[in-house]
Amino acid sequence: MYVGTLSFDLLLGDVRSLKEKRSVVRPMVAELHRRFAVSVAETGDQDLYRRAEIGLAMVSGDTGHLTDVLDRCERMIAGRPEVELLSVRRRLHSDEDD
Repeated sequence: MYVGTLSFDLLLGDVRSLKEKRSVVRPMVAELHRRFAVSVAETGDQDLYRRAEIGLAMVSGDTGHLTDVLDRCERMIAGRPEVELLSVRRRLHSDEDD
């Protein structure tokens, strides 16, 4: 069993309130969940209206499939015009890790 995680640090574009932030972040979270069947949530910077941290995780029995899905998730977020992707942190875990 393999677990892959991604953590996105995002700078939001023309956002002036937390309400506007939600209108940008929630659709991205929903689309990641719907398109890629990953667990995903806003995981940090909830009190900052121009920054967002989104975390996602996926479990798979095949590292190739896991890497492919994580790559596609990263490309989807990087391609969003309303956000600037500042950094991505990727981790892969195996049940054989100690």
